[in-house]
Amino acid sequence: MRSSFSSLRRALLLAGGAALSLTVSLSSSLAQAQSQPQPTAAHEIRIGFQKYGTLTVLKAKGDLEKRLAPLGVTVKWTEFPAGPQLLEGLNVGSIDFGTVGEAPPIFAQAAGADLVYVANQPPAPSAEALIVPKTSSVRSIADLKGKKVALNKGSNVHYLLVKLLEKQGLKYNDIQVVYLPPADARAAFESGAVDAWVIWDPFLASAQRQLGARVVADGTGVVNNIQFYLASRPYADKHPQVVAAIVDELARLDRWSQGNLAAVVSVLSPQIGLDAATTELAASRFAYGIQPITPAIAAQQQLIADTFHQLKLIPRPIRISEALPRELKTAAN
Repeated sequence: MRSSFSSLRRALLLAGGAALSLTVSLSSSLAQAQSQPQPTAAHEIRIGFQKYGTLTVLKAKGDLEKRLAPLGVTVKWTEFPAGPQLLEGLNVGSIDFGTVGEAPPIFAQAAGADLVYVANQPPAPSAEALIVPKTSSVRSIADLKGKKVALNKGSNVHYLLVKLLEKQGLKYNDIQVVYLPPADARAAFESGAVDAWVIWDPFLASAQRQLGARVVADGTGVVNNIQFYLASRPYADKHPQVVAAIVDELARLDRWSQGNLAAVVSVLSPQIGLDAATTELAASRFAYGIQPITPAIAAQQQLIADTFHQLKLIPRPIRISEALPRELKTAAN
């Protein structure tokens, strides 16, 4: 009998077509999946989302509910302030599926979360940055020595800060890191309680337009900033067709979004509570085009995980391969 992870892969290939094919050799598995579709029991899928990206647009448009209705599956959406909190929800069983940046799955896996990488967006390095108030004397990363820098612990920008410091020859303890979720970090940034803030869109775009915040450095040439779609392993094992349908709808939406920025903005703006101009700035830095998890992507994640462990930011070393579909484990090791 094929493993449940192989079932997930076959279902993903069936739903996504060529866009999610990994190798030509999988064509026979695809044909078998097409001729023998797996039934899906009626249930509710619980999806975690944040104020950005394709998943938020999918929620607003309602296409996923229509797609899953014939399967008897309903959708419950839960908003989270950031990726670490979202994956904590997945770890404790309050959601089944969600999207986060590079770092949260690593922290979650180190904490024992039973998750599986499903797919990812292409890199979007300019969608996260280290910013300072417009009147700040900080002009470069080197100027941050001894300064207070706010960030959401375990989020994608955590790795950005590590790499920016490394590029300038600074150590992590050369600065004072203040761990705050986005709303609290914004307040601290505005009040001057911190000297800099490492943040992602749309919070980044909002700070730029509303506060006149100045970008000292973004991720360009430093990090990839990849968004991942993850599911709880038990859910993905039991309902591979549902996971495949979500990925397929995200892929369809990505194709539409790439040529319809104005329409994306009109849908997204009321969802995230920002004006059209600010939303457009954030949406212009999104990366569209959902992709399958590959050994190369897994290797990049492993590098980030190793870096966090070396800095003692996670309590134990982890192997990204343990959170991959089984057929990718050998290549990722």
